[in-house]
Amino acid sequence: MRRVTIILPTYNEGDNISPLIKALFAQQTKTNTWDIHILVVDSKSQDQTIKEVRDLQKQYNQLHLLLVEKEGLGKAYMHGFSYALEKLNSYVIFEMDADLSHNPEDVLKFLGKIEKGADFVIGSRYTNGGSIPDNWGIHRKIQSIMGNLVIRFGFMKLRITDWTSGYRAIKSWVVKNAFDHIKNYSGYVFQIAFLNYAIKNKARIEEIPIHFKDRVAGKSKINSIQYIFQILLYVFMNSSFIKFVIVGLIGFAIDFGVSYLLIEKARTIVWTATLISTEIAIVSNFLLNNFWSFAHKKIESTKKDYAFSFFKFNLVSSGSILIQTVGIQLLVNILGKQWWYLYKVLIIFLVIIPYSYILYNKFIWKEK
Repeated sequence: MRRVTIILPTYNEGDNISPLIKALFAQQTKTNTWDIHILVVDSKSQDQTIKEVRDLQKQYNQLHLLLVEKEGLGKAYMHGFSYALEKLNSYVIFEMDADLSHNPEDVLKFLGKIEKGADFVIGSRYTNGGSIPDNWGIHRKIQSIMGNLVIRFGFMKLRITDWTSGYRAIKSWVVKNAFDHIKNYSGYVFQIAFLNYAIKNKARIEEIPIHFKDRVAGKSKINSIQYIFQILLYVFMNSSFIKFVIVGLIGFAIDFGVSYLLIEKARTIVWTATLISTEIAIVSNFLLNNFWSFAHKKIESTKKDYAFSFFKFNLVSSGSILIQTVGIQLLVNILGKQWWYLYKVLIIFLVIIPYSYILYNKFIWKEK
């Protein structure tokens, strides 16, 4: 049987840990293909958590306890990952909350996805069939839903519906490969960084619906302000799409600035000035995208490959210009000229940016 290790980070979960462990080990009776182990990573709880686990160890040989310093969720998981990989030789590692908010009976559903080839399975509250608690306050619902939407659109990975879920099953090779990257993160952004790394390294991501329950006993450790700040900062610093948008704004400034200098100061013919300024902006966009936005898959080959990629980049950019020109003219003809600037903004943000980003990823900066 292949070994599964379910990691439970704990701090003062004495009221929850015993029923959770018993419910998890009950799943072992329902499978003869997986060897289920539980690893409690406790950050020096001040209640009876440690005693509860040690008492249960007399009953369950597959229950393990690791005591660590109180350094946050990310660090607790890193300690757990190391133990599961080095001491237990786990094939699959689970992340799971220890407060009974995650249903233990979903474990076999996760493993079913693993058996079908998934590398990283997320328990999603926001996919079809999933849910969040009805009794959550409106501020917490907005925080959770909007946080996930910001991440999904920030990374332009709309297929994944729940980036911040703490209920996951991950193959050990993904954990090993991600180790040096995710060890730099702590708190709740740890989950986002881990999933982002897995996607970039071609792990097969799947989701199952879960019904998230609010804890009954104990106290939530979520710091709302820290949670929001960490999400925004991580997305801004690591999203290729955000960087791509910034590069586009730089290109717009270059295009406008060069046009102004050539037309207003050098008295160059408008069409000539426009052609020159556009091409300079395209060159700038190509270089900045290659060495910044898409640095993780930048073009590193011969001059011939560079030239061909730049030619394709020009074609895509030309398509953007054509779409914008035709789109604005159609809207002007239909709705009138007075709102032309609004049409331009809407077309750029709703059509041009997604169009360019998708084609650049598909034809120029393809996954390696």
